[in-house]
Amino acid sequence: MTEPTEPEELATKWNVRHRYAKRQKINAPDACSVLREQARLLPARGEALDIACGRGGNARFLQARGLAVSAWDISKVAVEELSRDVPAIKAEVRDVIQHPPAPRTFDVITISRFLHRALCPAIECALRPGGALFYQTFLTGLSNADFLLEPDELALLFPGLHIEFYAEPEHSSEAQLVAKRLT
Repeated sequence: MTEPTEPEELATKWNVRHRYAKRQKINAPDACSVLREQARLLPARGEALDIACGRGGNARFLQARGLAVSAWDISKVAVEELSRDVPAIKAEVRDVIQHPPAPRTFDVITISRFLHRALCPAIECALRPGGALFYQTFLTGLSNADFLLEPDELALLFPGLHIEFYAEPEHSSEAQLVAKRLT
């Protein structure tokens, strides 16, 4: 089976997954480990964006830490759940590939388990000076190699950012990055 490529197909795929989780009464996920473990690098206040937020683990974490949070996902089901559970989060159904964030609009951007390499320059530009990117995604474990990082690749996808933390733990299938925009 091939991965969906059109926005409508992707939305349908993720709506089905999130509906299943809802029916099974599966709690919203926790924030990704790089965000939880490197939270000391978060600003005390500011505007944050959770890209491909799903059911909002990262968004919920950021909102609980006092940040003003926007959360974008292609799944209407996920966004509706997040909006209902945490109305203070500005959750939006959005195809981030077609409609990336505007330049210099966020102090924090989080991304977990999502990779679209062509979007990386827009993500980098969307950070304000001093802004931080928390990114965690797959090195192994997926059938479609297009969504897998090569070793050390995540560290190279954001050349204009200063790396604060980078790891590809042996016991994990995911790379982790925290990087800041200095100017």
